Amino acid sequence: MLMREPPWVISDRLWERVEPLLPRKQRRFRYPGRKPLDDRHVLSGILFVLHTGIGWEHLPQELGFGCGMTCWRRLRAWQEAGVWERLHAVLLAELHAVGELDWSRAVADSCHLQAKKGARRPARALSTGAAAARSTTSSSRRAASRSPGRSPAATATTSRS
Repeated sequence: MLMREPPWVISDRLWERVEPLLPRKQRRFRYPGRKPLDDRHVLSGILFVLHTGIGWEHLPQELGFGCGMTCWRRLRAWQEAGVWERLHAVLLAELHAVGELDWSRAVADSCHLQAKKGARRPARALSTGAAAARSTTSSSRRAASRSPGRSPAATATTSRS
């Protein structure tokens, strides 16, 4: 029976796709500080936390992923740099190129498409009928007011006193 790799282990094939998308941070020449942890280990730590559901501060140091705060900061920096959006686009393009995407079951929502308020409205459709039809929801009578000072009922009761 074959043992499956844990989901937080990054395969070489996946790492070839992810690594070029990650931003490079240049170290200072003078006083460079501590050498940053390898991005592949940090990504494994991020996947471990997301898969197991443990808190960032509870990530075991013994696994070699660094501390939870390092993983969390790197996840935030990569999110702000647009890494995950670009990775998503790369993977979709690869799947589309080999014909593995079934677009008949695709769903688009506001996370993927912008629906801005105040956008131009489409032009009003021209009527195809000979004349405008009568409204079935309103009558030609004067609209009633719900204000107690202006309704006919309120005026009738106040004039008798």
